[in-house]
Amino acid sequence: MNMKNEQTDLDIDRIVEMAWEDRTPFDAIKFQFKISEQEVIEIMRKEMKVSSFRMWRKRVQGRSTKHSALNSIEKGRFKCSRQRAISNNKVAKR
Repeated sequence: MNMKNEQTDLDIDRIVEMAWEDRTPFDAIKFQFKISEQEVIEIMRKEMKVSSFRMWRKRVQGRSTKHSALNSIEKGRFKCSRQRAISNNKVAKR
């Protein structure tokens, strides 16, 4: 867990933001920041109010979008399925 000590405040803010998002799997956080799911949980516990942490844990526990093993999305893909249609900051017209 020595990686947590090497995280900057900006990194910790981004980790919390990614962990709070429903569709960002823990594997994406691990890929980007090289920290385990347990380390993410410890960061969330430290950075959030107790009530907010409990609400977050209740929400993400067993959620298929947060755990790749429960997720049907292909392995290694951490982006929106519609992202290909959006390029150069231009949204495809409908």
